[in-house]
Amino acid sequence: MKIVSIKNSSLNKYLIAAFVIFSGLLIRVSPIAAQTPVVKNIVIVHGAFADGSGWKGVYTILKNKGYHVTIVQNPLTSLDDDVEATKRILDQQDGPVVLVGHSWAGVVITQAGIDPKVVSLVYVAAFEPDKGETANKWSVTQPKAPSMRVTADKKGVVFFDRTTFHAGFCADLPKATADFMNASQQPIIGQCFATPVTEVAWKDKPSYGIVATEDKTINPDIERNMYKRAHTKITEIKGSHVVFISNPGAVAQVIINASRKK
Repeated sequence: MKIVSIKNSSLNKYLIAAFVIFSGLLIRVSPIAAQTPVVKNIVIVHGAFADGSGWKGVYTILKNKGYHVTIVQNPLTSLDDDVEATKRILDQQDGPVVLVGHSWAGVVITQAGIDPKVVSLVYVAAFEPDKGETANKWSVTQPKAPSMRVTADKKGVVFFDRTTFHAGFCADLPKATADFMNASQQPIIGQCFATPVTEVAWKDKPSYGIVATEDKTINPDIERNMYKRAHTKITEIKGSHVVFISNPGAVAQVIINASRKK
């Protein structure tokens, strides 16, 4: 019987050929393996005159797409208190976070967003101040809508005017919905708007800003000006100040884009 013998040189040729084939497979596979994973944790902070329940539509969309969503019920008693409430929720997250803030909560996420778990920020019809700036500083830079009226009690607690709430806060929602939101509105301590931020997360982290083009609470031009100054990626969505309720799909998509750094 003839025994076939493979010399070392022949063996080397076989090994080289196999390595080339295997390397080719790696080259084809590696781009998929190297894709940046989507950030799954979304933390949302509500603004003044509302609470977290208004985010149910956005929550449902994101949850159905596999995201882990948590809503901060911040007390609206001071910037420090709201930042602390946000940090408590951030501490519960098991990985990177997209931090979302509406209206007043834009101030909150600007400061709370320095947390190392936060990888991007989403401002929804929100203030986006720089260090040392306040919400009040920006709110007077453009004319206010006639329906944007607030009242304060003797203790400095601020409510949105009951008679103009629908027109000024959520004009694109049905009257019955607006009436309930008005009756259950969460007031804010007025000093919050006069408190300057001391930390600015958007200077080191990507930020995304939604301009609500029909906003009567914060002039849309104020939103545009703040976002442009901060080099925030801007998306304009037709809607009132509560655009996240009237158009949850479009708002959810911006959050998804932030999770993918698109």
